[in-house]
Amino acid sequence: MKSKLRWVIIGLIAVATVINYIDRNALAVMWPEIAPEIGATKEDYALLVTIFMVFYAIGQFTFGKLFDKIGVRMGFAVSIGAWSISIALHALASSILSFSIFRAMLGISEAGAWPGAVKANAEWFPPEERAFAQGIFNAGASIGAIVSAPLIALMFLTIGWKGTFLLVGALGFLWLLPWFVLYRASPQQTAMIAAAEKALDRPAADQPVEAPLAPGYVPNTRQMLGHRQSWGVILSRFFLDPIWWLFVSWLPIYLAETFGFDIKQIGIFAWVPYVGAMIGSLFGGWLSGWLIGSGRSVDVARKASITLGGVIMMPCLLIAPNITDPTIAVLVIAGILFGFQVAIGNIQTIPGDLFDGRSVGSLAGVGGMAAVAGTLITTWLVPAMTKVSYGPIFVLVAALVPLSLISLWFITGRIAPVEPRSSSPSQKGL
Repeated sequence: MKSKLRWVIIGLIAVATVINYIDRNALAVMWPEIAPEIGATKEDYALLVTIFMVFYAIGQFTFGKLFDKIGVRMGFAVSIGAWSISIALHALASSILSFSIFRAMLGISEAGAWPGAVKANAEWFPPEERAFAQGIFNAGASIGAIVSAPLIALMFLTIGWKGTFLLVGALGFLWLLPWFVLYRASPQQTAMIAAAEKALDRPAADQPVEAPLAPGYVPNTRQMLGHRQSWGVILSRFFLDPIWWLFVSWLPIYLAETFGFDIKQIGIFAWVPYVGAMIGSLFGGWLSGWLIGSGRSVDVARKASITLGGVIMMPCLLIAPNITDPTIAVLVIAGILFGFQVAIGNIQTIPGDLFDGRSVGSLAGVGGMAAVAGTLITTWLVPAMTKVSYGPIFVLVAALVPLSLISLWFITGRIAPVEPRSSSPSQKGL
Protein backbone atom coordinates (compact mmCIF):
# COMPACT_ATOMS: atom_id res chain seq x y z
CA MET A 1 0.00 0.00 0.00
CA LYS A 2 2.84 2.37 0.80
CA SER A 3 4.07 2.30 -2.81
CA LYS A 4 0.52 2.96 -4.12
CA LEU A 5 -0.37 6.06 -2.14
CA ARG A 6 -0.76 8.10 -5.32
CA TRP A 7 -3.78 5.96 -6.28
CA VAL A 8 -5.32 6.42 -2.85
CA ILE A 9 -4.87 10.19 -3.21
CA ILE A 10 -6.54 10.38 -6.63
CA GLY A 11 -9.30 8.07 -5.40
CA LEU A 12 -9.95 10.40 -2.48
CA ILE A 13 -10.06 13.38 -4.86
CA ALA A 14 -12.60 11.45 -6.98
CA VAL A 15 -14.77 11.04 -3.87
CA ALA A 16 -14.55 14.81 -3.38
CA THR A 17 -15.87 15.20 -6.92
CA VAL A 18 -18.84 12.97 -6.13
CA ILE A 19 -19.62 15.24 -3.17
CA ASN A 20 -19.09 18.28 -5.41
CA TYR A 21 -21.79 17.11 -7.83
CA ILE A 22 -24.20 16.12 -5.07
CA ASP A 23 -23.87 19.62 -3.62
CA ARG A 24 -24.26 21.52 -6.90
CA ASN A 25 -27.24 19.40 -8.05
CA ALA A 26 -29.15 19.60 -4.76
CA LEU A 27 -30.88 22.88 -5.64
CA ALA A 28 -31.99 21.64 -9.08
CA VAL A 29 -33.53 18.46 -7.67
CA MET A 30 -35.43 20.29 -4.91
CA TRP A 31 -36.30 23.46 -6.83
CA PRO A 32 -39.91 22.44 -7.69
CA GLU A 33 -40.63 22.39 -3.94
CA ILE A 34 -38.47 25.37 -2.96
CA ALA A 35 -39.73 27.75 -5.67
CA PRO A 36 -43.37 28.02 -4.47
CA GLU A 37 -42.21 28.46 -0.89
CA ILE A 38 -40.11 31.54 -1.72
CA GLY A 39 -42.29 32.79 -4.58
CA ALA A 40 -39.68 32.17 -7.29
CA THR A 41 -40.14 31.68 -11.05
CA LYS A 42 -38.38 29.72 -13.80
CA GLU A 43 -36.56 32.91 -14.78
CA ASP A 44 -35.30 33.23 -11.21
CA TYR A 45 -33.84 29.75 -11.46
CA ALA A 46 -32.14 30.66 -14.75
CA LEU A 47 -30.61 33.65 -12.97
CA LEU A 48 -29.25 31.39 -10.22
CA VAL A 49 -27.70 29.07 -12.82
CA THR A 50 -26.01 32.04 -14.50
CA ILE A 51 -24.69 33.38 -11.19
CA PHE A 52 -23.28 29.97 -10.29
CA MET A 53 -21.51 29.63 -13.65
CA VAL A 54 -20.06 33.16 -13.64
CA PHE A 55 -18.58 32.72 -10.19
CA TYR A 56 -17.50 29.20 -11.11
CA ALA A 57 -15.41 30.74 -13.90
CA ILE A 58 -13.87 33.23 -11.45
CA GLY A 59 -13.16 30.37 -9.07
CA GLN A 60 -11.31 28.36 -11.73
CA PHE A 61 -8.70 31.10 -12.08
CA THR A 62 -8.64 32.06 -8.39
CA PHE A 63 -8.11 28.54 -7.14
CA GLY A 64 -5.67 27.72 -9.93
CA LYS A 65 -3.41 30.46 -8.58
CA LEU A 66 -4.15 29.51 -4.96
CA PHE A 67 -3.19 25.85 -5.48
CA ASP A 68 0.10 26.93 -7.04
CA LYS A 69 0.75 29.17 -4.03
CA ILE A 70 -0.30 27.03 -1.04
CA GLY A 71 -0.12 23.53 -2.50
CA VAL A 72 -2.55 20.68 -3.04
CA ARG A 73 -3.10 19.69 0.59
CA MET A 74 -4.24 23.07 1.87
CA GLY A 75 -5.77 24.08 -1.46
CA PHE A 76 -8.27 21.24 -1.33
CA ALA A 77 -8.94 21.91 2.35
CA VAL A 78 -9.84 25.54 1.59
CA SER A 79 -11.93 24.65 -1.47
CA ILE A 80 -14.01 21.82 -0.02
CA GLY A 81 -14.34 23.54 3.35
CA ALA A 82 -15.67 26.69 1.66
CA TRP A 83 -18.09 24.87 -0.63
CA SER A 84 -19.42 22.75 2.26
CA ILE A 85 -20.16 25.90 4.27
CA SER A 86 -21.75 27.48 1.18
CA ILE A 87 -24.15 24.62 0.50
CA ALA A 88 -25.09 24.37 4.19
CA LEU A 89 -25.93 28.10 4.19
CA HIS A 90 -28.60 27.36 1.54
CA ALA A 91 -30.70 26.12 4.46
CA LEU A 92 -30.94 29.75 5.65
CA ALA A 93 -31.99 31.18 2.26
CA SER A 94 -35.46 32.68 2.03
CA SER A 95 -35.33 34.77 -1.15
CA ILE A 96 -33.70 34.91 -4.58
CA LEU A 97 -31.21 37.43 -3.20
CA SER A 98 -30.00 35.13 -0.44
CA PHE A 99 -29.93 32.13 -2.78
CA SER A 100 -27.92 34.23 -5.25
CA ILE A 101 -25.31 35.05 -2.63
CA PHE A 102 -24.95 31.42 -1.56
CA ARG A 103 -24.85 30.17 -5.18
CA ALA A 104 -22.05 32.65 -5.91
CA MET A 105 -20.12 31.36 -2.88
CA LEU A 106 -20.71 27.76 -3.98
CA GLY A 107 -19.64 28.46 -7.57
CA ILE A 108 -16.35 30.07 -6.60
CA SER A 109 -15.40 27.38 -4.07
CA GLU A 110 -16.50 24.31 -6.03
CA ALA A 111 -14.36 25.39 -8.97
CA GLY A 112 -11.24 24.58 -6.94
CA ALA A 113 -11.68 20.84 -7.41
CA TRP A 114 -10.63 20.86 -11.09
CA PRO A 115 -7.35 22.83 -11.09
CA GLY A 116 -6.54 21.08 -7.80
CA ALA A 117 -6.99 17.64 -9.35
CA VAL A 118 -4.88 18.56 -12.39
CA LYS A 119 -2.10 19.84 -10.14
CA ALA A 120 -2.22 16.77 -7.88
CA ASN A 121 -2.14 14.56 -10.96
CA ALA A 122 0.94 16.33 -12.34
CA GLU A 123 2.75 16.02 -9.02
CA TRP A 124 1.93 12.42 -8.13
CA PHE A 125 1.81 10.60 -11.47
CA PRO A 126 4.27 10.00 -14.32
CA PRO A 127 3.08 10.85 -17.86
CA GLU A 128 1.99 7.31 -18.75
CA GLU A 129 -0.35 7.16 -15.72
CA ARG A 130 -1.66 10.72 -15.79
CA ALA A 131 -4.59 10.32 -18.17
CA PHE A 132 -5.91 7.26 -16.33
CA ALA A 133 -5.59 9.10 -13.01
CA GLN A 134 -7.50 12.02 -14.51
CA GLY A 135 -10.07 9.53 -15.75
CA ILE A 136 -10.60 8.28 -12.19
CA PHE A 137 -11.15 11.85 -11.04
CA ASN A 138 -13.55 12.61 -13.90
CA ALA A 139 -15.43 9.38 -13.19
CA GLY A 140 -16.22 10.93 -9.81
CA ALA A 141 -18.16 13.68 -11.59
CA SER A 142 -20.14 11.08 -13.53
CA ILE A 143 -20.87 9.04 -10.40
CA GLY A 144 -21.97 12.22 -8.65
CA ALA A 145 -24.35 12.97 -11.52
CA ILE A 146 -25.71 9.39 -11.35
CA VAL A 147 -26.36 9.29 -7.59
CA SER A 148 -27.29 12.90 -6.83
CA ALA A 149 -30.93 12.88 -7.99
CA PRO A 150 -32.11 9.75 -6.13
CA LEU A 151 -30.01 10.57 -3.06
CA ILE A 152 -31.23 14.16 -2.79
CA ALA A 153 -34.82 13.07 -3.40
CA LEU A 154 -34.56 10.49 -0.60
CA MET A 155 -33.10 13.01 1.85
CA PHE A 156 -35.69 15.60 0.89
CA LEU A 157 -38.56 13.19 1.56
CA THR A 158 -37.00 12.35 4.94
CA ILE A 159 -35.78 15.66 6.37
CA GLY A 160 -37.00 18.41 4.01
CA TRP A 161 -34.98 20.81 1.86
CA LYS A 162 -33.33 22.74 4.68
CA GLY A 163 -32.19 19.58 6.45
CA THR A 164 -30.92 18.21 3.14
CA PHE A 165 -28.71 21.24 2.54
CA LEU A 166 -27.26 20.91 6.03
CA LEU A 167 -26.61 17.18 5.62
CA VAL A 168 -24.88 17.43 2.25
CA GLY A 169 -22.77 20.26 3.67
CA ALA A 170 -21.55 17.88 6.36
CA LEU A 171 -20.27 15.41 3.73
CA GLY A 172 -17.40 17.71 2.79
CA PHE A 173 -16.18 18.04 6.37
CA LEU A 174 -16.25 14.26 6.77
CA TRP A 175 -14.07 14.03 3.65
CA LEU A 176 -11.46 16.31 5.21
CA LEU A 177 -10.68 13.77 7.95
CA PRO A 178 -9.00 11.13 5.74
CA TRP A 179 -7.56 13.89 3.53
CA PHE A 180 -5.49 15.40 6.34
CA VAL A 181 -4.44 11.96 7.56
CA LEU A 182 -3.30 10.64 4.17
CA TYR A 183 -2.07 13.76 2.38
CA ARG A 184 0.66 15.03 4.69
CA ALA A 185 3.13 16.38 2.12
CA SER A 186 4.11 16.30 -1.54
CA PRO A 187 5.27 12.92 -2.93
CA GLN A 188 8.94 13.84 -2.70
CA GLN A 189 8.65 14.82 0.95
CA THR A 190 6.28 12.33 2.54
CA ALA A 191 7.62 9.33 4.43
CA MET A 192 4.48 7.30 3.68
CA ILE A 193 5.61 6.13 0.23
CA ALA A 194 8.45 3.93 -0.91
CA ALA A 195 11.57 5.18 -2.65
CA ALA A 196 10.43 3.57 -5.91
CA GLU A 197 7.34 5.76 -5.98
CA LYS A 198 9.33 8.88 -5.16
CA ALA A 199 11.61 8.11 -8.10
CA LEU A 200 8.77 8.12 -10.65
CA ASP A 201 9.29 10.48 -13.59
CA ARG A 202 7.16 13.49 -12.70
CA PRO A 203 7.73 17.27 -12.51
CA ALA A 204 8.79 19.03 -9.35
CA ALA A 205 6.08 19.03 -6.71
CA ASP A 206 4.91 21.86 -4.52
CA GLN A 207 7.34 22.49 -1.69
CA PRO A 208 7.29 24.49 1.52
CA VAL A 209 8.02 28.16 1.10
CA GLU A 210 11.27 27.83 3.05
CA ALA A 211 12.56 24.98 0.85
CA PRO A 212 14.70 25.86 -2.18
CA LEU A 213 12.88 25.23 -5.45
CA ALA A 214 14.38 22.89 -7.98
CA PRO A 215 15.67 24.60 -11.13
CA GLY A 216 13.27 24.61 -14.04
CA TYR A 217 10.92 26.74 -16.07
CA VAL A 218 8.10 27.89 -13.79
CA PRO A 219 6.31 30.66 -15.74
CA ASN A 220 3.93 33.10 -14.16
CA THR A 221 0.49 33.49 -15.70
CA ARG A 222 1.54 36.21 -18.14
CA GLN A 223 4.53 34.19 -19.34
CA MET A 224 2.39 31.08 -19.66
CA LEU A 225 -0.13 32.91 -21.83
CA GLY A 226 2.73 33.97 -24.08
CA HIS A 227 3.02 30.41 -25.38
CA ARG A 228 0.71 29.18 -28.10
CA GLN A 229 0.58 25.76 -26.42
CA SER A 230 -1.36 27.33 -23.54
CA TRP A 231 -3.85 28.92 -25.93
CA GLY A 232 -4.41 25.62 -27.67
CA VAL A 233 -5.44 24.04 -24.37
CA ILE A 234 -7.61 27.05 -23.45
CA LEU A 235 -9.43 27.12 -26.80
CA SER A 236 -9.86 23.36 -26.84
CA ARG A 237 -11.73 23.56 -23.54
CA PHE A 238 -13.70 26.64 -24.66
CA PHE A 239 -15.13 24.68 -27.57
CA LEU A 240 -15.52 21.24 -26.00
CA ASP A 241 -16.82 21.77 -22.45
CA PRO A 242 -20.22 23.21 -23.54
CA ILE A 243 -21.15 19.71 -24.73
CA TRP A 244 -20.92 18.33 -21.18
CA TRP A 245 -22.79 21.24 -19.62
CA LEU A 246 -25.53 21.11 -22.27
CA PHE A 247 -26.58 17.74 -20.88
CA VAL A 248 -25.85 18.49 -17.22
CA SER A 249 -28.09 21.56 -17.38
CA TRP A 250 -30.74 20.60 -19.95
CA LEU A 251 -31.08 16.79 -20.11
CA PRO A 252 -34.15 16.62 -17.79
CA ILE A 253 -35.86 19.43 -19.73
CA TYR A 254 -34.97 17.78 -23.06
CA LEU A 255 -36.55 14.51 -21.90
CA ALA A 256 -39.66 16.31 -20.65
CA GLU A 257 -40.19 18.43 -23.77
CA THR A 258 -39.22 15.80 -26.34
CA PHE A 259 -40.84 12.70 -24.84
CA GLY A 260 -43.38 14.18 -22.42
CA PHE A 261 -41.64 12.69 -19.39
CA ASP A 262 -42.77 13.43 -15.84
CA ILE A 263 -40.35 13.64 -12.91
CA LYS A 264 -40.58 9.91 -12.16
CA GLN A 265 -39.71 8.99 -15.76
CA ILE A 266 -36.86 11.51 -15.81
CA GLY A 267 -35.49 9.85 -12.69
CA ILE A 268 -35.63 6.45 -14.40
CA PHE A 269 -33.88 7.58 -17.61
CA ALA A 270 -31.67 10.60 -16.81
CA TRP A 271 -28.86 8.71 -15.03
CA VAL A 272 -28.12 6.40 -18.00
CA PRO A 273 -25.96 8.84 -20.05
CA TYR A 274 -23.63 9.36 -17.09
CA VAL A 275 -22.79 5.67 -16.99
CA GLY A 276 -21.40 6.17 -20.47
CA ALA A 277 -19.49 9.18 -19.18
CA MET A 278 -18.00 7.19 -16.30
CA ILE A 279 -16.84 4.39 -18.61
CA GLY A 280 -15.41 6.96 -21.03
CA SER A 281 -13.42 8.61 -18.23
CA LEU A 282 -11.70 5.35 -17.35
CA PHE A 283 -11.28 4.13 -20.93
CA GLY A 284 -9.77 7.40 -22.18
CA GLY A 285 -7.22 7.38 -19.39
CA TRP A 286 -6.39 3.73 -19.89
CA LEU A 287 -6.01 4.16 -23.66
CA SER A 288 -3.58 7.06 -23.36
CA GLY A 289 -1.52 5.21 -20.76
CA TRP A 290 -1.50 2.03 -22.85
CA LEU A 291 -0.27 3.92 -25.90
CA ILE A 292 2.56 5.51 -23.92
CA GLY A 293 3.43 2.15 -22.37
CA SER A 294 3.55 0.68 -25.88
CA GLY A 295 6.25 3.13 -26.89
CA ARG A 296 4.17 5.98 -28.33
CA SER A 297 5.08 9.51 -27.33
CA VAL A 298 2.92 11.56 -24.98
CA ASP A 299 2.06 13.75 -27.98
CA VAL A 300 0.76 10.83 -30.03
CA ALA A 301 -1.07 9.20 -27.11
CA ARG A 302 -2.91 12.35 -26.04
CA LYS A 303 -3.90 13.42 -29.57
CA ALA A 304 -5.01 9.94 -30.62
CA SER A 305 -7.23 9.56 -27.54
CA ILE A 306 -8.74 13.05 -27.85
CA THR A 307 -9.39 12.62 -31.57
CA LEU A 308 -11.07 9.26 -30.97
CA GLY A 309 -13.36 10.92 -28.44
CA GLY A 310 -14.30 13.54 -31.03
CA VAL A 311 -14.95 10.93 -33.72
CA ILE A 312 -17.38 9.17 -31.35
CA MET A 313 -19.15 12.38 -30.29
CA MET A 314 -19.92 13.97 -33.65
CA PRO A 315 -22.14 11.32 -35.29
CA CYS A 316 -23.98 10.71 -32.01
CA LEU A 317 -24.74 14.43 -31.68
CA LEU A 318 -26.03 14.60 -35.26
CA ILE A 319 -28.36 11.59 -35.03
CA ALA A 320 -29.66 12.15 -31.47
CA PRO A 321 -32.34 14.75 -32.37
CA ASN A 322 -33.90 12.42 -34.94
CA ILE A 323 -34.47 9.55 -32.52
CA THR A 324 -38.08 9.02 -31.42
CA ASP A 325 -37.54 6.22 -28.90
CA PRO A 326 -36.45 7.55 -25.46
CA THR A 327 -34.46 4.42 -24.58
CA ILE A 328 -32.38 4.66 -27.75
CA ALA A 329 -32.06 8.44 -27.25
CA VAL A 330 -30.49 8.16 -23.80
CA LEU A 331 -28.17 5.40 -25.04
CA VAL A 332 -27.01 7.64 -27.90
CA ILE A 333 -26.48 10.48 -25.41
CA ALA A 334 -24.48 8.01 -23.31
CA GLY A 335 -22.28 7.58 -26.40
CA ILE A 336 -21.87 11.36 -26.64
CA LEU A 337 -20.77 11.63 -23.01
CA PHE A 338 -18.54 8.55 -23.39
CA GLY A 339 -16.69 10.25 -26.25
CA PHE A 340 -16.59 13.55 -24.38
CA GLN A 341 -14.93 12.01 -21.34
CA VAL A 342 -12.43 10.08 -23.46
CA ALA A 343 -11.36 13.44 -24.89
CA ILE A 344 -11.63 15.79 -21.93
CA GLY A 345 -9.70 13.62 -19.49
CA ASN A 346 -6.70 13.75 -21.83
CA ILE A 347 -7.09 17.47 -22.52
CA GLN A 348 -7.08 18.14 -18.79
CA THR A 349 -3.74 16.35 -18.39
CA ILE A 350 -1.98 18.45 -21.03
CA PRO A 351 -1.06 21.34 -18.65
CA GLY A 352 1.01 18.82 -16.70
CA ASP A 353 2.67 17.66 -19.93
CA LEU A 354 3.60 21.22 -20.90
CA PHE A 355 4.69 22.93 -17.68
CA ASP A 356 6.37 22.34 -14.35
CA GLY A 357 4.03 21.04 -11.64
CA ARG A 358 4.36 24.29 -9.68
CA SER A 359 2.55 26.24 -12.40
CA VAL A 360 0.10 23.66 -13.70
CA GLY A 361 -2.78 24.89 -11.52
CA SER A 362 -2.75 28.31 -13.17
CA LEU A 363 -3.17 26.96 -16.71
CA ALA A 364 -5.81 24.50 -15.53
CA GLY A 365 -7.65 27.40 -13.92
CA VAL A 366 -7.57 29.60 -17.03
CA GLY A 367 -8.71 26.63 -19.08
CA GLY A 368 -11.59 26.16 -16.67
CA MET A 369 -12.57 29.81 -17.07
CA ALA A 370 -12.60 29.39 -20.85
CA ALA A 371 -14.76 26.28 -20.48
CA VAL A 372 -17.33 28.22 -18.44
CA ALA A 373 -17.29 31.11 -20.94
CA GLY A 374 -18.11 28.73 -23.78
CA THR A 375 -20.80 27.10 -21.66
CA LEU A 376 -22.47 30.40 -20.84
CA ILE A 377 -22.74 31.26 -24.53
CA THR A 378 -24.40 27.96 -25.42
CA THR A 379 -26.62 28.14 -22.34
CA TRP A 380 -28.04 31.47 -23.49
CA LEU A 381 -28.61 30.04 -26.98
CA VAL A 382 -30.58 26.97 -25.85
CA PRO A 383 -33.95 28.70 -25.20
CA ALA A 384 -33.82 30.52 -28.53
CA MET A 385 -32.76 27.46 -30.56
CA THR A 386 -35.12 24.87 -29.04
CA LYS A 387 -38.52 26.46 -29.65
CA VAL A 388 -39.42 23.75 -32.19
CA SER A 389 -36.94 20.95 -31.45
CA TYR A 390 -33.50 20.33 -29.97
CA GLY A 391 -32.05 19.57 -33.40
CA PRO A 392 -30.42 23.00 -33.97
CA ILE A 393 -28.57 23.06 -30.63
CA PHE A 394 -27.33 19.49 -31.14
CA VAL A 395 -25.98 20.45 -34.56
CA LEU A 396 -24.34 23.56 -33.11
CA VAL A 397 -22.44 21.69 -30.40
CA ALA A 398 -21.48 18.99 -32.93
CA ALA A 399 -19.74 21.76 -34.90
CA LEU A 400 -17.73 22.65 -31.80
CA VAL A 401 -15.99 19.25 -31.81
CA PRO A 402 -13.76 19.87 -34.88
CA LEU A 403 -12.99 23.37 -33.60
CA SER A 404 -11.67 21.84 -30.39
CA LEU A 405 -9.57 19.33 -32.34
CA ILE A 406 -8.18 22.08 -34.58
CA SER A 407 -7.14 24.00 -31.46
CA LEU A 408 -5.34 20.93 -30.16
CA TRP A 409 -3.59 19.87 -33.35
CA PHE A 410 -2.65 23.24 -34.86
CA ILE A 411 -2.42 25.72 -31.98
CA THR A 412 -1.07 23.55 -29.18
CA GLY A 413 1.09 21.72 -31.68
CA ARG A 414 3.48 19.13 -30.29
CA ILE A 415 2.68 18.19 -26.69
CA ALA A 416 6.02 18.31 -24.88
CA PRO A 417 7.60 20.33 -22.03
CA VAL A 418 7.70 24.03 -22.91
CA GLU A 419 10.95 25.93 -22.59
CA PRO A 420 11.46 29.66 -22.00
CA ARG A 421 11.24 31.64 -25.20
CA SER A 422 14.67 33.16 -24.80
CA SER A 423 16.37 29.79 -24.53
CA SER A 424 14.43 27.81 -27.11
CA PRO A 425 14.62 28.74 -30.81
CA SER A 426 11.48 26.70 -31.43
CA GLN A 427 9.54 29.02 -29.18
CA LYS A 428 10.47 32.21 -31.01
CA GLY A 429 7.63 33.95 -32.64
CA LEU A 430 5.00 31.97 -30.76
